Amino acid sequence: MCNLYRMTRTPAEVAAWFDAVEATGGANFGAEVYPGYPGLVVATGEVRRMTWGFPLVLKGKQGQPLKPKPVNNARSDKLDSFFWRHSFAERRCLIPLTGWAEAQGRRGKMTRTWLSLPDEPLFAAAGVWRQSDEWGACYAMVMTASEGCAAADVHERMPVLLGREAWAGWTQGSPEEAMGLCAAWSGELAINRTAQPWAGGAAPATLL
Repeated sequence: MCNLYRMTRTPAEVAAWFDAVEATGGANFGAEVYPGYPGLVVATGEVRRMTWGFPLVLKGKQGQPLKPKPVNNARSDKLDSFFWRHSFAERRCLIPLTGWAEAQGRRGKMTRTWLSLPDEPLFAAAGVWRQSDEWGACYAMVMTASEGCAAADVHERMPVLLGREAWAGWTQGSPEEAMGLCAAWSGELAINRTAQPWAGGAAPATLL
């Protein structure tokens, strides 16, 4: 389950890497991306600014509207649910990243473990996106079981990573073709277990 990732390249570098048009308007982005915060997404041939997480609208005990909660991860086995199915069928995207983090250790003492592709300055995770009334354009990262991958030593789930040869299949293929790409990464992974405390950033969100 990914609640934090790094994207340390500029929008122009992302556009060149993915052969896309930069449409961010020169906006600045943090190197670490948290749920509910803006990130870069490659959608419809453009590098765009979107909010990480679909808004989940909640109500209080008296029926009053509460602040929406960002649902930032979509389980691959739930993509046919009402919450995700229209976006999965019609609006799939690529999420550029340079690494993602998982929390490890005892409760209250958890530290960040970073995972990335060795010798790759930038890579893509599978995503879905939509327009929302609350935050405008927003996106979620698709997660799958990590069984059989080195990431399983860190967490039972991981982002669906897409090699260059799979980009078009994810963004332009049929839902059936895209679903066939939802598997644990079969290549090498670099795992960096750090002493950096997990706490201290934005609050974690959720996965549906």
